[in-house]
Amino acid sequence: MAFNKGDIVRIDYNAYIADIDRLYDTTSESKAKDAGFYNEKYKYAPMAYIVGSGKVFKALDEAITKASIGKEVSIEIESKDAAGARDPKLVEVYPIREFYKQEINPIPGLEVKFGNKTGVIVSAGAGRVKVDFNNPLAGKDLRYEFTVTEVIKDQEEKAKAIVEMAFGTSDGFSFEFGDNEVSILLPDIVKFSQEWPMMKFKIVSDMRESFGVDTIKLVEVWSKAPATDVADKKKKKPAAKKEKTEK
Repeated sequence: MAFNKGDIVRIDYNAYIADIDRLYDTTSESKAKDAGFYNEKYKYAPMAYIVGSGKVFKALDEAITKASIGKEVSIEIESKDAAGARDPKLVEVYPIREFYKQEINPIPGLEVKFGNKTGVIVSAGAGRVKVDFNNPLAGKDLRYEFTVTEVIKDQEEKAKAIVEMAFGTSDGFSFEFGDNEVSILLPDIVKFSQEWPMMKFKIVSDMRESFGVDTIKLVEVWSKAPATDVADKKKKKPAAKKEKTEK
């Protein structure tokens, strides 16, 4: 069975750095714990993916397209077809005072941001800090072991998967489907999210492609908070009577 471009599937996977057989990413909670990078804030479950979207390495995307439900696939990808070769020019040196200004203790292995670049501290000493801005997978051959667990057909579940892929969770979102539009009722959490302004464009694009519609409506609801009991009591509390003063 081969999947069609635009199909939304769920995938269980384990990703390894091939030459040292080291697991660096997985959808399995137990494997993440065994490998020492378990994150309690992350939900370990089959990952939603839009077939043919090109949001993973090309060779992996092609392997997913040709896969069958329930059958494990193993694929090795050379570094040139993955994150590419390491570029020595992307290793930069900064004065240590730049980190102290930002109240950062420059410890090797720490991920840091400079402008729109994210890198990892390689070394610190003699008043200088070396930061590597290469992709952490640059120069490494990779191996993926994955299984497509299902193709999502239900409209509601497809919409939830699209939101989940971009925003990390679909909790609180609800959807309405028209002839040439999808309406997304937004939960309160997006009103206070710094990531939402960027993520919504990704969601709109994926919704249009997956549902074949022209219009995506993002609906925000701002309801007036009900009066509290304390506020009600203050409104209903009678004015204090003034005592008469005898002359």
